Amino acid sequence: MRERGIVTWLVLAAVLLALLNLPGPVSRRTKSALRDAVAPLQELATRSWRKLVEGARTVRGFGGLVREHQAMSAEMIHLRNRVQELRALEWENQELRRQLDYGRSAERHLVPCEVIARDMTGWWHTLRLNKGADHGIGPDMAVVTQDGLIGRTIEASPKTADVLLISDPLCRVSARIAPAGAFGIVEGTGPSPAGQAICRMQFINRNQPLQAGSPVVTAGLGGVFPPGLLIGYVEKVEVDEGGLYQRASVVAQADVGAATYVFVVLPGKAAP
Repeated sequence: MRERGIVTWLVLAAVLLALLNLPGPVSRRTKSALRDAVAPLQELATRSWRKLVEGARTVRGFGGLVREHQAMSAEMIHLRNRVQELRALEWENQELRRQLDYGRSAERHLVPCEVIARDMTGWWHTLRLNKGADHGIGPDMAVVTQDGLIGRTIEASPKTADVLLISDPLCRVSARIAPAGAFGIVEGTGPSPAGQAICRMQFINRNQPLQAGSPVVTAGLGGVFPPGLLIGYVEKVEVDEGGLYQRASVVAQADVGAATYVFVVLPGKAAP
């Protein structure tokens, strides 16, 4: 088998030499015929090679487009997150400005504080502030926002203070309904399904005419809450089971669940 292959190669070499040594005209005609015979194969091979090259270029280009798209998507996500951060910062600045404007215009001596924690076992019941005894804050001081009363302090360390919110059943506030002047006790009943702080005002004189939408403010009795702080508005009125008093559902005006900046009301008036 090996010898047969050698013989074949020798024959081909002899034919090639014979073709190269043919007279000029004969050699040209032979070479021309060979070129024509091989041309279809060469054309097919060339086209196949071109398609292969073009396909490779397309794949490389597609890969580049994919990488470019991925980079643009990442940049878009980054920019969207940045926009959200800037919007949140703008809202926080506006809220802080609004609260500080209220603090400067109030006649009472107010200590501005930031909410730094909430009671995770009862989100609506307690807050922790970033200021405490070092700033004159102690237990049983009213805590407000520009919108109204949100609770009272219950404990104070040198640097922090804890606040019991008006939505907590343990928080009780002597209050009156304006303009009727009816007095009663406001206590928390927890948040509504919508997240609002709901309170109940009890022991209202049953002969006092009341109507929904009337403002409820602190009465100033008991020494903890100064008079005139807005608590909320009457939602509905009914007579209690014993028939001796009226009671009213009160929706707190201040959003106790979203409070970020608050003020602790110190005893006495602010310096002029």
